[in-house]
Amino acid sequence: MGRALIDGMTRAEVVHSNAVSVVEPDEKSQSWWREHRPACKIANFLSESIAGAEVVILAVKPDIVEQAAKEGGRGWSGRLVMSVAAGISLEKLTRWLGTDRVIRVMPNTPCLVGEGASAYCCGGGVTSADRSLAKSMLSAVGWAGEVAEKQMDAVTGLSGSGPAYVCLMIEALADGGVLAGLPRDLAQTLATQTVLGTAKMIFETGQHPAILKDAVASPGGTTIAGLRALEQNGVRAGIIDAVFAAAMRSRELGLQ
Repeated sequence: MGRALIDGMTRAEVVHSNAVSVVEPDEKSQSWWREHRPACKIANFLSESIAGAEVVILAVKPDIVEQAAKEGGRGWSGRLVMSVAAGISLEKLTRWLGTDRVIRVMPNTPCLVGEGASAYCCGGGVTSADRSLAKSMLSAVGWAGEVAEKQMDAVTGLSGSGPAYVCLMIEALADGGVLAGLPRDLAQTLATQTVLGTAKMIFETGQHPAILKDAVASPGGTTIAGLRALEQNGVRAGIIDAVFAAAMRSRELGLQ
């Protein structure tokens, strides 16, 4: 996720690569940065980078946030810290980092291509200038908006995990096309463009998805037959349950 955010921000030129210091102990991941963003500095330890940083993006798994906080020592003070760890509350971040100038962010991987969805909530020490900076950074890689912290688990289940659900749907659409007689490459192109175009249509028109769905489903036609098959197989309920399950898992991670 950190890679997607930084890569997206540098592509959008909201952040320049030579101003980025990446703390990455894994040699394989270091190789990616050297190949794709050679101007970024690579460090093995947090203390090497955060001392001179204005903003720190803490992009680690939830179970090692506390460890990372300890490794940074007292260096967190005086900096804006943006955490993307699912389920880790502002209270825990403040306690572990020793500062309440913290923003909890749930972005998603489409940030990599400038079409991300990022929701965030702010700690007590976050200034109006910090809020504006976070908004501009995240908006450079897609949509960004501030939410109440109590909504963050639901955000995680929906937009944070959502790209995986959409990939599954695109794969299934393409498989259906192959089953019906299309070559694989054409089926995947049609499936991908259909999802992309439909999402853009909903976003730009602001219409409820049900209205646009009904506009395609003519009486006794092909689309209504397909929709009936989806309902018979519980696709709608399955997607709803997937979002809820991911949200509950996010909540569990925060309690561990």
